[in-house]
Amino acid sequence: MALTEQDILQRLMSQRDRVSAAAWLVVRNAHTAEDIFQNVALKAMSKRTQFESDGALMSWAFITARREGIDWLRRQKNAPICLDDTILELLEHEWVDEAAAQGGIRGQALRDCLEELPTTSRDLLKRRYFDGHACEEVAAQLGAGLDAVYKRLSRLHQSLRICIETKLAQPAG
Repeated sequence: MALTEQDILQRLMSQRDRVSAAAWLVVRNAHTAEDIFQNVALKAMSKRTQFESDGALMSWAFITARREGIDWLRRQKNAPICLDDTILELLEHEWVDEAAAQGGIRGQALRDCLEELPTTSRDLLKRRYFDGHACEEVAAQLGAGLDAVYKRLSRLHQSLRICIETKLAQPAG
């Protein structure tokens, strides 16, 4: 059963320090990290996708906080970047590993479903979520319209959800 808005807000508030710390690791500014936490909370509450578990919510929150921090750094033309890309990549791998451990069977189902996607679909998802590009940037990179990118992502989300649910419904073995 999907988490309710109240569940989402309670879980995020209980993990406020951890999510803010994830943002702080990138931006090295407490006030900005708090702003990022608030943005993450707002996005989670207005997100059209439902979170099926605390693990899914928190994994999304940590990754979103990191990406918001990176976006903030990109907008700061004269601000020094506190962490180089190598360290940020190591942190991302650590968070992905932690999320995979929390996700367990669901995480493995997601990885299996991603492997089954056509290369162009995986490329779109990689550009958007792993490379952290905004939909506008992805559309420009692919020479596609913004609405087309949104629709493709929406269809991919739906397809992945169905694939994961199907794999989870199959008996183990």
